[in-house]
Amino acid sequence: MSGKYFDQWQVGDRIDHPIRRTVTETDNLLFSTMTHNPQPLHIDAEAARASEFGQILVNGTFTFALMVGLTVGETTLGTLVANLGYDQLVMPKPVFLGDTLRATTEVVALKESRSRPNAGIVTFRHEALNQRDEVVCRCLRMALLTRRSAD
Repeated sequence: MSGKYFDQWQVGDRIDHPIRRTVTETDNLLFSTMTHNPQPLHIDAEAARASEFGQILVNGTFTFALMVGLTVGETTLGTLVANLGYDQLVMPKPVFLGDTLRATTEVVALKESRSRPNAGIVTFRHEALNQRDEVVCRCLRMALLTRRSAD
């Protein structure tokens, strides 16, 4: 288990996650197909070439999911009860096939759980950056995490 328990976090904690991922055409096509997203900008090279981007644009929900996935190992792996929600999701720059993404996390809030004395809510600010260090995705993630056992 790599994740941390609720009571191990402090507001201001920051992580530069070690895993990076280069986005492939297969990633984008399979994700778009699995989620029934027929947007031509994601799956039609000719339509994408005729767009303002001039190339295939990676499905934004894939970018979001990849960003969250890149953060799990050092944040919630083995300590998560449930993700409670995501807020303030933005994608300030596009992602293209061949871009390599990495993620950073900052803890922005901690809240005791009123209904679960063995857990608390951590609010993470996740960011995904491309190989040019441009932020391509950002959100707040509210996660209900267990506390360390009293053993």
